[in-house]
Amino acid sequence: MAGHSHSANIAIRKGAQDGKRAKLFSKLAKEIIIATKLGDPDPDTNPRLRLALRKAKAQSLPKATIDRAIKKGSGELGGNDYQELIMEGYGPGGTAVFVEVMTDNRNRAASEIRHAFDRGGGNLGTSGCVAYMFERKGVVTVVGEEDEVMLTALEAGAEDISDNEDGTWEVLTEANACEDVATALTEAGMEVTNDEVLFVPDLRVDVSGKEAAQLLRMLDTLDDCDDVQGLTHNANFDEASLEEFANS
Repeated sequence: MAGHSHSANIAIRKGAQDGKRAKLFSKLAKEIIIATKLGDPDPDTNPRLRLALRKAKAQSLPKATIDRAIKKGSGELGGNDYQELIMEGYGPGGTAVFVEVMTDNRNRAASEIRHAFDRGGGNLGTSGCVAYMFERKGVVTVVGEEDEVMLTALEAGAEDISDNEDGTWEVLTEANACEDVATALTEAGMEVTNDEVLFVPDLRVDVSGKEAAQLLRMLDTLDDCDDVQGLTHNANFDEASLEEFANS
């Protein structure tokens, strides 16, 4: 969750790994359902579904679960009627928090998310209160040599490239160019470890100490909510706060 990384947007995951994996699988399946529902069950003609399937396969979501999710989204099987919502608010230290929600019960989702904000020392705001601070972008993480990554990515339509300082590079694109850039990097022989479309903050806010600890706990609680599908913030954490939280 290094502050320089746009893709490091989810709270540090703690607790039982089996439980976390079950929640991850549930979120991946819900994304496939909604992508199918809003588009087409054929990934060749549905870019959002293609991305959802790539993410699901990268996390080893079972094929049976994928097939069932597509059938639910297309109406072939009965199931919950999921809705997409955006909820926004403020966290400790004047940070902005942007929550993507996918739920079959708006009241339940709103109650859980409001409780997470309140408990974490933040405030759930009104629609649009922080949305202007974020822009929807494609984020591709790739392993490769700097010159090769830069040349290939820029030729494919990338906007910016930064060093994650962990042996990988982060490539920022327009949302609709994410797949093309990821494909170009892969075809050039580089390893793409992640590609997704995120809400990226325009500016980041430095937080440390007590405020960082509060915010990290709040983000972790939000990430644990079953209805939270995506979670973005504009905090820039210092390494000491991250290590302390990870070991707590």
